[in-house]
Amino acid sequence: MEEPQLKALMDQMPQKGRVLWIGIRPARRQPPIAKQYVEVSPEQGLHGDHYAGSSGKRQVTLIQAEHLDVVASILGLPSLDPALTRRNIVVRGINLIALKERRFRIGQALLEATGPCVPCSRMEENLGPGGYNAMRGHGGITARVIEGGIIRVGDEVQLFT
Repeated sequence: MEEPQLKALMDQMPQKGRVLWIGIRPARRQPPIAKQYVEVSPEQGLHGDHYAGSSGKRQVTLIQAEHLDVVASILGLPSLDPALTRRNIVVRGINLIALKERRFRIGQALLEATGPCVPCSRMEENLGPGGYNAMRGHGGITARVIEGGIIRVGDEVQLFT
């Protein structure tokens, strides 16, 4: 009879996060461009990103600002530029892993977490020696767009119930 209790715990997430940074990459191997807002849609994902219109399960990548702090600490850095992680959206104040296979709202958009955003070999190039291993377990999540709209820096991030 523990399963109903576990489901109730997983459905309870009073914390709300906040978008701190948004970045899109207009071309492959190009650095992300920081934006104050971005339009997203189920058909295109992040408009203006070079992945727009491709893989539905990885339309948007998100990482926690708290994890950027951890990775910076592991690498002995005072801070970490979010653009180096190649993620689209940085949030603070909500546990992204707790959104696994769940729907959540950011601004006008409704997203669904589709899995972990595991680091790639580019982390070694972007973050320096040990960058790949520093990102393991701290890479954030991937998501697909269920309902489109505008996502802005400062928007709330919350579980959709």
